[in-house]
Amino acid sequence: CIFIKTIISMNKLIFRKFSLDILNFFLLSSLCITFIIWIIQAVNFLDLVSDDGHSLSIYFYYVSLNFPKIFSKTIIFVFFISIFYIINKYDNSNELIVFWTNGIKRIHLINFIIKFSVFFLILQLILNVFIVPKSQNLARNFIKESNIDFLPKLISEKKFINVVKNLTIFVEDYMKGGELKKIYINEKIDREKSKIIVADRGKIIKKSDKYILRLYDGAITNINIDKTFAINFSETDYDLSNFSTKTVTVTKIQEIDTRILFLCVKDLLLNKKIDENKYIKNSKNKMCDNRTIKSIIEELYKRIILPFYTLIISLIGASLIINPKSSFFLKSHKLNIFLTGCAIIILSQISLNYFFISNLTNYLIILFPLILVAFFYIFLSILTKFKLNLL
Repeated sequence: CIFIKTIISMNKLIFRKFSLDILNFFLLSSLCITFIIWIIQAVNFLDLVSDDGHSLSIYFYYVSLNFPKIFSKTIIFVFFISIFYIINKYDNSNELIVFWTNGIKRIHLINFIIKFSVFFLILQLILNVFIVPKSQNLARNFIKESNIDFLPKLISEKKFINVVKNLTIFVEDYMKGGELKKIYINEKIDREKSKIIVADRGKIIKKSDKYILRLYDGAITNINIDKTFAINFSETDYDLSNFSTKTVTVTKIQEIDTRILFLCVKDLLLNKKIDENKYIKNSKNKMCDNRTIKSIIEELYKRIILPFYTLIISLIGASLIINPKSSFFLKSHKLNIFLTGCAIIILSQISLNYFFISNLTNYLIILFPLILVAFFYIFLSILTKFKLNLL
């Protein structure tokens, strides 16, 4: 009994070390890759400041909220690389022998890896279903509700500035101290109305966290489709807070709560004659309007179905512990496993293109990752139990 308990305790330590090695490599790799992608995206988002007039604090807040989305996208690939790397490392250093000498069979190690992958599956589901849509929605709302705080620094001499919708500003001279000379403002009110303001001088003033352009000695010309009239002024305040940023502030489908997306398609899925390109109109939830059924189902697929490919990826990585007896296939064994894993990841992304071909195809695409898991697990079980050649 003492001997058996010692073996069990030793096996637990072996599996614990194995799982920690995978976890440590995964965290290090995923954070590095995510951080690199995040920096590249952050550079691309610099136009929030340079073109759209937002402050640096808004910029950093916005790009920070994109971190969960990037991290969720890298999980499946980095997890596969982690399993592949650690098993390959154990194999090269002959550490796998420790498993076999302690009575751990290959199928036991495979079972442990697939159980371990469930943790990453749950992590992906939590990110995709709850955290990512919430963070993306927060980022969009923050941009939507923010002021154009960086506008004073964007105004330059002899250059048309149009960082906000329906507004163009031109300044002849930008003096030290923020004083402006020879100001031209063109405001488009709607299709039929516009306003032109010309001032001899002016100054940008921040009042109650909002920017106001105080103008002196000028004229306001209101242009209508059928008439035009002008008034002169010695001093007037032009409120810049009334204008919205040029940044897209309409809620994207990636930012909608998962529960709402389910409600959008609940009744429509019962109809066998669904047109995937048909736009939803007059739904109970206004977030669903003007969106195609196809786009909503694709988003649900990405959030809920794609994470299940983590299970099959873990099995493919675990197959590295089974070496073919043929020396010809042994040379390319690791490369074949790596390419197979990459092919499955690519397949998970392109399978979405075959939705709506038929109802049978739809069900097959949804169940495909579980079918692959069952098939590959049975295949590995046969190989490990009967010690068959991979050929």
